[in-house]
Amino acid sequence: MEFDKSLPIYEQIKDRIRVKIIKGDYKPGDKLLSTREYAIKLSVNPNTMSRVFKDLEIEGVVFTKRGLGTFISEDKDLINNIKDEMLEDIVLNFIKSFKELNYSVESIKNIFEKKIMEGKNEQISN
Repeated sequence: MEFDKSLPIYEQIKDRIRVKIIKGDYKPGDKLLSTREYAIKLSVNPNTMSRVFKDLEIEGVVFTKRGLGTFISEDKDLINNIKDEMLEDIVLNFIKSFKELNYSVESIKNIFEKKIMEGKNEQISN
């Protein structure tokens, strides 16, 4: 896994795990690799993975069963909230980038609508 040097590694790993949950790669109740196994797989310090799991557990994204491992939350509302939060972050970053280029809100809206329509037309023709 390649990491962005401008962001803490543990945050990037947490985001990757959240994305895997949203995409359905990790399903509610699935057991995750151990801290050690994850650390080896991602070539990171085991303490980094411990922090990832601790933070995700505090957020309710995962839970630990003593002696059995760490599992994905079975709370579907929580998973939907994570999905909504990630989408909101993407949209806010998108808008921020356009505003930095001095686009008006109206221009951003028009571009967005145009691309959505182009996407719909591509789906219809495929």
